[in-house]
Amino acid sequence: MHKLNYILILFLISVFVINAQEINWLTMNEALAKQKEVPKKIMVDMYTTWCGPCKMLDRNTFSNTKLAEYVNANYYAVKFNAEGDEAVDFNGQTFSNPNYDPAKARRRNSQHQMAQYFGTRSYPTILFLGENAEFLAPIPGYRTAPQLELYLKLFGEDLYKTINSQDAFNAYAKSFKSSF
Repeated sequence: MHKLNYILILFLISVFVINAQEINWLTMNEALAKQKEVPKKIMVDMYTTWCGPCKMLDRNTFSNTKLAEYVNANYYAVKFNAEGDEAVDFNGQTFSNPNYDPAKARRRNSQHQMAQYFGTRSYPTILFLGENAEFLAPIPGYRTAPQLELYLKLFGEDLYKTINSQDAFNAYAKSFKSSF
């Protein structure tokens, strides 16, 4: 009888773990290629390997199952090391990190040209790109799932197109009800 209970518990745990929603992270090149086939906005997590708040974002925010489900349905999600050595073909240019030092892979390194292109100055920064890879906005700093949800829905549902002032954004933010 006890063995049957243990087997049942293990089965239920495995079903829960298998069904746990995770964000389907892509490289920037993969997301851009997919976007050409099926237009969808892109959410870019600009991070560095040494950044504590970046690790908190992964652990606390991106692990939220409702957030992951929403991101997967509405965005191509990109995990981009802003000090890495990945070559990216974007808007007819190739971006790289010519001063990348492999010996500093786990420490501060030189900034990638793509991070410079978007004016990223702090980490983490979440970038939102439109269906044609046009730059919509940077959201710098750590955010909880409900805080990030405000921006995910603002851009994912094209609500940003109706906001034309700081007062309009403040009203949107004040009336926003999180479901995550």
